[in-house]
Amino acid sequence: MAIRSPQSEDGDRAAPPAVFEFFAGGGLAGIGLGQGGFATAFANDIDAAKAASFRANHPRVAFHHGDVWNLSAADLPDLAPAVCWASSPCQDLSLAGARGGLKARRSGAFWGFWKLVEELDAAGRAPPIVVLENVTGLLSSQGGADFAAVCDIMARAGYRVGALEMDASAWLPQSRPRLFVVGMKGVAGPEAAAPVAPFHSPRLIAAQAALPDHTRAAWAWWRLPAPSRRNHDLETLLEPDDRCDWLDEADVRALLAMTSPLHRARLDAALASGERRVAAAFRRVRIEDGAKVQRLEVRLDGLAGCLRTPAGGSSRQYVLVADQGRIRARRMTGREAARLMGLDDAYALPKSESAALKLMGDAVAVPVVRALGEHLLAPALAGALQEAAA
Repeated sequence: MAIRSPQSEDGDRAAPPAVFEFFAGGGLAGIGLGQGGFATAFANDIDAAKAASFRANHPRVAFHHGDVWNLSAADLPDLAPAVCWASSPCQDLSLAGARGGLKARRSGAFWGFWKLVEELDAAGRAPPIVVLENVTGLLSSQGGADFAAVCDIMARAGYRVGALEMDASAWLPQSRPRLFVVGMKGVAGPEAAAPVAPFHSPRLIAAQAALPDHTRAAWAWWRLPAPSRRNHDLETLLEPDDRCDWLDEADVRALLAMTSPLHRARLDAALASGERRVAAAFRRVRIEDGAKVQRLEVRLDGLAGCLRTPAGGSSRQYVLVADQGRIRARRMTGREAARLMGLDDAYALPKSESAALKLMGDAVAVPVVRALGEHLLAPALAGALQEAAA
C-alpha cells in the first residue's frame, strides 16, 4: 500500500490523501475531510435526489448512483485510498426507528460496503483507515450485537478498532450525537491509555466492555483534543425576521397547545423576561397515561434539536421567538438547516424545502468530520509517511 506524501520530490504540493465516500448523500463528510487535508476521489449513493445534490456540489468527483451491493472494486478508481468512509443508513438503528439492526434492509447496507473493503484488500489496495459513521443507537441495537459485529469484522481484517461519540453541539448550535467507528491498519493514530471524556461516553465504555475478548484485544481508545468552546448559538444562524414567513396567530395558538405544562412554563417565563428569546421546537409523539399524544418539545438553550427526516421519527423543526409581549412561530428553512450542519450559503440546496431538509437530516455535521480528520486520521497517515521516509 502506498500512502501519498503531502509533498512531491520537487517540492510542489502532491495530491492529498484520497477518500472513497460511500452513502455520501450530499457529500458533507467529504467536505469536512477536505477541510482536514483529504480529497474525495469517489463517492456513491442510492438515492436519486441525494445523487443530484452531490453532483451539483462536487462536479469533479467520480460518482456512482446506485446500490452499494452492485459495486465491485473494479468500479472504483484504480488507486489505494487512504480512507474508506461509510455513513451507512441509520433508520434500523435509530432510537426513533424500528430497531431492525444491521440485519434489516436499510442499515444492513453496511455489509455491502464491507464487501468492497475486502475486495480492495484482495487487490492489494486495502485502505489503511476505515470509518463507519452512524447514530449512537448502534451501541445498543440488537442488544449490542450490531456494534460487536462491526468491531469484530474490522478486527478480524487486521484493523485496530475504536470508536468515538461526538456531538455536533461542541461545534454547532445543534444537538446531534453520532458514533464514529474507526479502524486502522498499518498506521497508528493517537491513543489514550483509557477512556477520556467527552468522546468516550459511559454508554460507549459499556459497549466496549461487552465486546468479546478477541475483539477487545484489538481495541484502541482513540484520542482527540477537546474542542474549543462554541462561540455562537442558534439565533446567529437564522434568517432575519423580516425575510421569514411567520405562521398566523391561530396556527401559533394550535402549535403552542401541543406543549407540555413544563415546556409552556418555560416559554411563559421567556416571554415574561421582557428580553427577546429564540427557541427551536419540534413535534414528537409521546406516550402519556398509555395514550399517544403529540407534543411540541421546545429548547431555549441556544441549540436546535437533532435535525431528522420524517422517516427518522421527527417533524420539521420550528423557530419560536418570544418578544414584545407575544410568541411568533415559523418553520425552519432548508438553508438554516444547512447552516446547522456547518455549511456556508454557497452550498447548492435542492429547490424543494422538503428535499433540502431531508438531505440535511440524513447528513453528518461538517466540523465534526473536520475535527476527526485533522486530529486523528491525518496524524495517523503522517506518522506512516515519516516512517517510510526514515
